[in-house]
Amino acid sequence: MVTIAVTAERDGEPRVAVSPETVKKLTALGFAVKVEAGAGAGSRFSDDLLRAQGAQIARTASEALTGADILLKVRRPTTDEVKSLKSGAIVAAMLAPYDDRAGLEALAGTGAVLMAMELMPRISRAQSMDVLSSQANLAGYKAVIDAAAMFRQALPMMMTAAGTVPAAKVFIMGVGVAGLQAIATARRLGAIVSATDVRPATKEQVASLGAKFIAVEDEEFKEAQTAAGYAKPMSPAYQQKQAELVAAHIKAQDIVIATALIPGRPAPRLITAAMVESMKPGSVIVDLAAERGGNCELTQPDKVVAHKGVSIAAPLNLAGEVAVNASGLYAKNLLAFLETMIDKQQKALKVNWDDELIKGTLVARDGKIVHPSLQPAGGQIPSQLPQGA
Repeated sequence: MVTIAVTAERDGEPRVAVSPETVKKLTALGFAVKVEAGAGAGSRFSDDLLRAQGAQIARTASEALTGADILLKVRRPTTDEVKSLKSGAIVAAMLAPYDDRAGLEALAGTGAVLMAMELMPRISRAQSMDVLSSQANLAGYKAVIDAAAMFRQALPMMMTAAGTVPAAKVFIMGVGVAGLQAIATARRLGAIVSATDVRPATKEQVASLGAKFIAVEDEEFKEAQTAAGYAKPMSPAYQQKQAELVAAHIKAQDIVIATALIPGRPAPRLITAAMVESMKPGSVIVDLAAERGGNCELTQPDKVVAHKGVSIAAPLNLAGEVAVNASGLYAKNLLAFLETMIDKQQKALKVNWDDELIKGTLVARDGKIVHPSLQPAGGQIPSQLPQGA
């Protein structure tokens, strides 16, 4: 029988890699699922709830890990965790493969098969496995909810006997998954919403959600997208024109949600200190790119900075703040991925190493880092706009 191990996350991460629903389905597929006691507590998945669906609750992480064929995690596991697995075991997690190269090499050196879920190819077949999208969707929602609370004013227009409360103005920078959900959430709350992105195709998406599209729509803009839907690098001249347009627009905004984040690269600086200083006192910026330095010049990761009356929030794990939903979706992403690697009749692992899903996520095998984008001579990190950020 194939054994799956799930251990508690570190550093205050409340999410977990299985849910009661996926435990039930995994056991039905023939897996034994061993979960460290308390691992699901941050997502309100109690040991009793997981046990009722077929999980074996292990008293310690070591007990859950020893001899397991597969380790499922939210974030990168420790080398000691992976060493406790069977030789050549599969590890599936958000490995942050472009961070801490030495740590990644140490993990690869254990001989485990490392699969980075955030590298899942963006193809239709893999939509149910796209962890960036599932988590970014929730982050976009939570960013608007948090911004609305920080703003301390009403978002919708209200007509009362005492007078009219004007609608708040919300500006979304970056129309990926998080940005689209932020637009939808702000619109549901009654705000006047505008958004910007360098990809022409996003204009229609923005309009479909009832928001106004803001961009310099010249000839360069019309060619600013690859056939695969990714953003092309823009010329300095275009960037200057776009910055001037944004600077003029941002002055009148009450809330700005910045979402432009490309995995493995510093976040593009879209909001200067001068832009912040042009905003009204009480305005709020939520920077979802804080983990890569931020889209705002004044961002301080994991802090809320007050600058001349404007609050700049830089949360590092918004999806984790709605952990029940985030864990549920992430667990489903992992389940869908695992289903491609098993023989359902034999109830055994059967990995097709030529499958584009496997090749796309495979970071290390047989003690070596193998992903093309992680080779020293340089595979290139995909220059895509952050549809999952």
